[in-house]
Amino acid sequence: MALDYNVIGTRIRQARLAKNMTQEELSEKIDISVAFLSRVETGNSRINLKRLNQICGILEVSEGYLLNGASSNSETYLDKEFSELLKKCSPDKQKLIYKLAKTIAENE
Repeated sequence: MALDYNVIGTRIRQARLAKNMTQEELSEKIDISVAFLSRVETGNSRINLKRLNQICGILEVSEGYLLNGASSNSETYLDKEFSELLKKCSPDKQKLIYKLAKTIAENE
């Protein structure tokens, strides 16, 4: 899976704005320049994992959300992953997965 830095930057920007935080405030907290944060948010620069982790902590979002849009807080965050996984399985394996999932769901 290739990372789409334009999308990651957009998600960072959206999360920052949701926290009513300016680029100046966020860049100061993670010790980067405003210009670099701006380039990250537009997808013109890549951010390293250390800084990404810091951003997630400050903005209170998961790395999964920033990287691929999956939020463990969402009720549907694995729908796409399960769908893709099932497409790769034979009908017999799909039935087995369904039965297993149904058994787990019914015994909660």
